[in-house]
Amino acid sequence: MVRNYRAGLYLCAALMLTACSSGGVGDLESFVAKIKAENPGVVEPLPELKPFEKFIYVAYLDEIRDPFITWETINPKADRSKKTSEMGDGLFPDGARVRDTLESYPLETLMMMGTLEYASESWGLIKAPDGIIYRVKRGNYIGQNHGKIFKVGSDNIELIEIISDGLGGWKNRPAELSLNDE
Repeated sequence: MVRNYRAGLYLCAALMLTACSSGGVGDLESFVAKIKAENPGVVEPLPELKPFEKFIYVAYLDEIRDPFITWETINPKADRSKKTSEMGDGLFPDGARVRDTLESYPLETLMMMGTLEYASESWGLIKAPDGIIYRVKRGNYIGQNHGKIFKVGSDNIELIEIISDGLGGWKNRPAELSLNDE
């Protein structure tokens, strides 16, 4: 009985496949033939590529500086401290100093919440973006630009930041945090 059932199943499958292969695609074949007759399928050639023009940059030291040569390349045995003194006043951030917690936040995100006085010393209260309020005093660092606090007032905290001057040197920039009226 199982064999008869299988044989019937195979017979039905064969009939279905022959029904699918009947010619009912004549309209599709005529449509494709019509489109091929209207458009022969010619592909335009690719545009001709222009040859690359070679440019040789020649910098004469007395006229203009070559942007591809650094100061160390020109003077390989020069003293680096001499270079910084020639470029400016030798100001640069202290890379060996351990960074304070508030130096991980941009100065714009810090808010002054108030002040405290203890043992004749003024402390500022600063709220960080993480919601924690920190105490700072003169000499502490805040902000991502190496900002050192030099004055804690009743309504503001004044600091000096060390920022890049864009020419390989550094310069001081005054900044301040004002009391937040939150």
